[in-house]
Amino acid sequence: MDESKLRNRKGDHGKGDAVSVQSKDPKTTNLQKEVGLIGGISMIVGTVIGSGIFISPKSVLSNVGAVGPCLIIWAFCGVLSTLGALCFAELGTMITKSGGEYPYLMEAFGPIPAYLFSWSSLLVIKPSAFAIICLGFAEYVSAPFYPGCQPPTVAVKCLAAAAILTITIVNALSVKMGSYVQNFFAAAKMIIVIIIIISGIVYLAQGKTQSFENSFEGSKITVGSFSLALYNGLFAYDGWNQLNYITEELKNPYRNLPLSIIIGIPVVTFSYVMINVAYFSVMTPTELLQSPAVAVTFGDRVLYPATWVVPLFVAFSTLGAANGTCFTAGRLVYVAGREGHMLKILSYISVKRLTPAPALIFYGIVAMIYIIPADINTLINYFSFAVWIFYGFAVLGLIVMRFTRKELKRPIKIPIVIPFIVVLISIYLVVAPIISSPAWEYLYCVIFIFSGLIFYFPFVHYKMKWAQKITKPITMYLQMLMEVVPPEEEVEE
Repeated sequence: MDESKLRNRKGDHGKGDAVSVQSKDPKTTNLQKEVGLIGGISMIVGTVIGSGIFISPKSVLSNVGAVGPCLIIWAFCGVLSTLGALCFAELGTMITKSGGEYPYLMEAFGPIPAYLFSWSSLLVIKPSAFAIICLGFAEYVSAPFYPGCQPPTVAVKCLAAAAILTITIVNALSVKMGSYVQNFFAAAKMIIVIIIIISGIVYLAQGKTQSFENSFEGSKITVGSFSLALYNGLFAYDGWNQLNYITEELKNPYRNLPLSIIIGIPVVTFSYVMINVAYFSVMTPTELLQSPAVAVTFGDRVLYPATWVVPLFVAFSTLGAANGTCFTAGRLVYVAGREGHMLKILSYISVKRLTPAPALIFYGIVAMIYIIPADINTLINYFSFAVWIFYGFAVLGLIVMRFTRKELKRPIKIPIVIPFIVVLISIYLVVAPIISSPAWEYLYCVIFIFSGLIFYFPFVHYKMKWAQKITKPITMYLQMLMEVVPPEEEVEE
């Protein structure tokens, strides 16, 4: 099918994923405003509460060594996520473009930092997060079939690959379908969260408080261990900025973006602290560290004989987080392609579905690559180091634009001390692990980030003819194969 035929397909006004033959007015192929307040809250809660709360407790505890500091870490990560989200609320209502940090870095510092963010996110940050979540899903789904031992690596990776493929297809087919899936899994994961919290409260009422006696005894907090504990805690909270990736698809973003943050993140923080309290009411710290799957061990002790409930709902939880991550990350790739910072085809919209299908498919393929050599803890550290570099720069951009872009409308304006705090903590998170326990992985990550400049100058900045000749045939072929057109393209009768 050639490009002219693609452009002549009919668009259905008011529907983001259907085709109509009734309207005679031209319509542009663009992302549609489908996400309201409930959808926004579900996106935050559903994306944040995922595999992290079921994977990270062991790592947080092992880094600080005691129950008291562990609970403080979880609460502190919630406060930091709230502060970061407030900064992003100002950025998101000031610059109402999808793509998260990308448009903010573009406005504050210019194209090179924005390009390096899109490059790093496309190939490291987002797909590694997607892979981590799906690996967590696979571990919990397979755990009941291998009681008392670790599931085979091959089985875990095959399950993770199947999850990535399914979620990618769902989001490529329909914005509404992805949003409905997100709402369903957000509701399902709150069921398991409530079950764990109530079970913990019952155990505490029965006097099971041994783990909280002398809760700071044996703590081993250092600059490095504290930062690594924060890495794992913050990974569980990651997703607090996800609505900024779909600002263009939010209904009334000036209202719904900040409200979703103000409601969603405190719900998550309370849930995380109480889940950890529940874990420690049922298990000793030593037992928690020895558990192959913390929530499964919890379920075996509390919900027998209905122990299957925990892995089932943990699977729902992780799938919901993976779906939210895929839904939003695809928009980053789409925006970067639209700005000319990635292959142009990645910014194209499906004519039939009005979704950024090429961006989503590319993102799913890269995520699958990450599950091949994957070790979850290594991936988490690698991911956290990279992502907090750009979180810090985005919030620094907020401070810079207070002085350089005073003309921009700011429906939300937070106290300037908040972004300063977030920037300082970001610097600590990036520098502390390097100083306390230097590792080649951090250097490799920095080198990879800056290696994007090798592609930036010939393909983006100078737009050299030989570079365009390489990419143009690929774009044309994929455009015909996938039935996609550029954003803002008119779909006429």
